[in-house]
Amino acid sequence: MALRGLLRVGEVAIRVMDMKLSRRHYGDRMGLHEVMEDADGRVYYKAWDEHDHHSIVLRQADSPGLDYFAFKVYDDKTLTDLEPKIRAFGLEVKHIAAGVYPKSGRRLEFMLPSGHRMQLYAHKEQVGNTLGYLNPGVVPDEHVIRGFNINRLDHVLLGGTNIDDNVRLFTEVFEFDLSEKLIDHESKASLAVFLSGSTKPHDVAFVLQPEPGRFHHVSFLLESAHDVIKAADRIGKYRIPVDVGPNRHGVTRGATIYFFDPSGNRNEVFAEGYVHYPDTQTLVWDTTELGAATFHQDFTPRESFLTVLT
Repeated sequence: MALRGLLRVGEVAIRVMDMKLSRRHYGDRMGLHEVMEDADGRVYYKAWDEHDHHSIVLRQADSPGLDYFAFKVYDDKTLTDLEPKIRAFGLEVKHIAAGVYPKSGRRLEFMLPSGHRMQLYAHKEQVGNTLGYLNPGVVPDEHVIRGFNINRLDHVLLGGTNIDDNVRLFTEVFEFDLSEKLIDHESKASLAVFLSGSTKPHDVAFVLQPEPGRFHHVSFLLESAHDVIKAADRIGKYRIPVDVGPNRHGVTRGATIYFFDPSGNRNEVFAEGYVHYPDTQTLVWDTTELGAATFHQDFTPRESFLTVLT
């Protein structure tokens, strides 16, 4: 597969209100590996099977939510080639020098039409997944896989205005596919859009909200639906607040649990889902099947899922 351009969501920066409780949640409970604390008190995490230095950044603040999210791109030339296309779309682009963000090369930063701060970068220090690159085997040492057995950061779902403009940016400039969307059955207006730059059901998604720049959830990939159930056991053991789950989405067909960190930011563990190819038509759901689209196993929409964002 000739996957170039934007590769994946490589970094999500989350505001938390109590770093001690957040470290217990993301590290001790979920099982992400803490790799660094910087001079400003930000704490950095990676999942065991990620090769880059980190994918999650926590910053203590007065309110929860998203600071920014960043996609890793194929190489530095990709950054150079994308900048004039982003500007031609109508967005201002800020240059961030290499080293401003730890372990990272230079970045481009811009605001999406939905009010979210997005960055692109080509280089981040790689630390590996402990298996090495020659005769690596398949299973790391026992202390490496822990907590919820998270393989990697998977996607983000963000809430805001102008989500159809986001679709145009991602499809026309970044060459993503609109894999699925949810529309109002009467007006046909877009309520949620799911965008893939890979063979995943989605790499990023947006849900229509009256306010810009809202954070719905960050999602972490597990190996199987069985692991989703085992994660649910640990969520129950540690009395982590649950929004929905375990269940399976109609949109994406992923097995899922939604739960909250101590600051009220929504997390998801996700497994399975379908394989997307560029010749797959966009799958469309409308609000006559809102329950099945969101939660297929009991076809019941949850008000909190649609309205609670940070």
